[in-house]
Amino acid sequence: MAHIPDGVLAAPVLVGGGVLAATALAVAVRRLDYERIPQAAVMAAAFFVASLVSVPVAPSSVHLILNGLIGLILGWAAVPTILVALVMQVTFFGHGGLLVLGVNTFNIAAPALACAALIGPFIARARGRTPLFALGALAGALGVALTGTLVALSLGLSGPAFLPAAKVILATYVPLLLVEAAVTGGAVVFLRRVAPELLARREDSLG
Repeated sequence: MAHIPDGVLAAPVLVGGGVLAATALAVAVRRLDYERIPQAAVMAAAFFVASLVSVPVAPSSVHLILNGLIGLILGWAAVPTILVALVMQVTFFGHGGLLVLGVNTFNIAAPALACAALIGPFIARARGRTPLFALGALAGALGVALTGTLVALSLGLSGPAFLPAAKVILATYVPLLLVEAAVTGGAVVFLRRVAPELLARREDSLG
């Protein structure tokens, strides 16, 4: 459950998440490469569609997030891409809340930026299917793990009553982490074969 609904988080968490998301969005817009807008639209659609297929896990449910892959392809452009996709999800399907949009955006976009910064350079230089798959899988797993941690942290900081829910959410992210690793690893290998320019390191990605 990466989409926290309204009425759950404490005000300081809402404000803090909103400020962090707005700051990241301002940086992303300033560094936006307009040639990447078509790619961003495709990734926003993929993010949106992936979230429609939820799998029940324990008392919650999970779905693909793809933020590791989005970060590798888009760099800073991942921030507005994820924000737009989240707005569509809350508008059309009621996934998450409007007031908590900043927190939800940061919880998903920050791991995408981390994947781009930490793993992107290695993928740009990697040769061979096995190293590419391993690095892609690492990005997929890291994106999910960081999002799960941030979601749990958002709940935990909102009060001790939410600590059990935070622990359950962290547990539900374990199987998702494995699936997302396989999907992202396969996607990276496929993209290197059919569209290698998408994974090339660019000046505007994360510097």
